[in-house]
Amino acid sequence: MGQQATPVRTARLGKAIGPEPETVSGAVLLLPGGDEVSERRPSALWANGPVRTLGRKLARAGRQDGLAVHVVHYRYRGWNGSQAHLAADASWAADEVVRRYGDVPVCLAGVGMGGRAALHAGGHEAVNSVLAIAPWLPEEDVAVPPEPVKQLVGRQVLIVHGTNDERTDPELSFRLAARAKKVNREVCRFEVHADGHGLHQYRAEVLCLAEDFVRGVMFGQGFSRPVRDALAAPPPLGLRMPLAAGFGKSLKR
Repeated sequence: MGQQATPVRTARLGKAIGPEPETVSGAVLLLPGGDEVSERRPSALWANGPVRTLGRKLARAGRQDGLAVHVVHYRYRGWNGSQAHLAADASWAADEVVRRYGDVPVCLAGVGMGGRAALHAGGHEAVNSVLAIAPWLPEEDVAVPPEPVKQLVGRQVLIVHGTNDERTDPELSFRLAARAKKVNREVCRFEVHADGHGLHQYRAEVLCLAEDFVRGVMFGQGFSRPVRDALAAPPPLGLRMPLAAGFGKSLKR
């Protein structure tokens, strides 16, 4: 008997979080974290963990406006160097949204290595916005090209990072934001002071900030004053905007 061919792995979209709107007018693709190098297949629990809380928040906030929220299930757990598997899967997922729902705007929302994937895949023609939470970025190396930013032109971009993050260096996300701001004014970055990688101390504020951003970019509802100020402020002010304790309790649009 001949050897069986190894089955080709495919990415997939998880079931829409919450009741799927009858008419979809926009979509958020949630990109979980990952490893720098790994060819293991992600488990469902591993893939869905940290992003599902964010997904439920966004789905509830945007359901009446026709927002569909899906978790992207990767083929591989790792980024895997130049193969950039997670970014490729994010681009595939954006194509799948267009196939399912038609010409609707897409927001890529990633955590950790998923944040890097969101930034890389932000150039997809369906994507109008990128939300990167505690994004993992490689150390700068003169022998390696820097992380790309030109693909973000024409997109609205929000980066959120804890200043005490010991897993993903917040200074690297600041430097990337500074380079991105030079080619795209619609970039801002919030710092969560004294919080770590999981942003557990200020989780409610981070979730409210994400909701505020997504509702603004998806449905043109206008950003809260802090987000407007961050987008308008010149570097470095708009890229080191502190996330205030209690953000979201009394938003004024």
